[in-house]
Amino acid sequence: MKTYNWGIIGCGNVTELKSGPAYQKTEGFELTAVMRRDISKAEDYAKRHHISKFYGNADELINDSEIDAIYIATPPDSHEYYALKVAEAGKICCIEKPMAPTYQACASINKAFQNKKLPLFVAYYRRSLPRFTKVKSWIDANKIGNIRHINWHLSKPANNIDLSKTYNWRTDAKIAPAGYFDDLASHGLDLFTFLLGDISQANGIAINQQGLYSAMDAVTGNWLHNSGITGSGSWNFGTENREDQVKIYGSKGKIEFSVFADQPIVLESNGNTESMIIENPENIQLYHVENIKKQLLNQATHPSTGETAAHTAWVMDQILQP
Repeated sequence: MKTYNWGIIGCGNVTELKSGPAYQKTEGFELTAVMRRDISKAEDYAKRHHISKFYGNADELINDSEIDAIYIATPPDSHEYYALKVAEAGKICCIEKPMAPTYQACASINKAFQNKKLPLFVAYYRRSLPRFTKVKSWIDANKIGNIRHINWHLSKPANNIDLSKTYNWRTDAKIAPAGYFDDLASHGLDLFTFLLGDISQANGIAINQQGLYSAMDAVTGNWLHNSGITGSGSWNFGTENREDQVKIYGSKGKIEFSVFADQPIVLESNGNTESMIIENPENIQLYHVENIKKQLLNQATHPSTGETAAHTAWVMDQILQP
């Protein structure tokens, strides 16, 4: 079996436990090189994770002849810039979510990889997690009958970093126009298209209620899936307590789960209730990365590609349109 040598551009916090080790644990993959603009931090990361190469310049990693594939884990405003370079170098790519700040940027990335006939993946890893594939199996088995509506509410208190008005790229409107909505809601909206199919219409309202940062902090949205299922969501990042609740309503029952919290998934059908906890792996992107390998070996189709992620970006653009 061929070994694919991976490199990471932007070896920050998200790669420490969530994703980086998954590339080391997947058979047939090797994490061979990492890059960070602060080369001392890149060297430290490489030594701690037993990685042979480290760079302070992305072009050097991208053009390293030993590297077959690249995972872009930088803030989203730079994803397009690096992805186009990876495509030009003719290499496989996985991009951290959200794929890019706008649908237009996502379309540009997809075109570059399609022109080169290169595989492109996006780290919407919930599509590969067993707890959500179980939810999909309930839906596909018609456990709650014809699905009518999906609703998601996500809210949380303001972070200390935001209350202190310390700079945070996640709430900088130039990088993430809707702040934590861009970072967090993208996971759920992408998951809903995986569970219920693509969305044909979406709209919403986005405002800044707290004035703590330049990005939006309160968003509501409505959407319509191609199948006729309606959807609604509300996201607020200045409430007293954290809540994260999804409810899928059908003609014969209901499914409830949390997008982020380790809570049970619950099926109510024909007067019966089934509740189960399905643990996530230590490295939460493990199944996502293993599915990349399966596609490269023509064993399966990966559920999160550049095209599916671009659709999620389009939905978010529609919700955020003034």
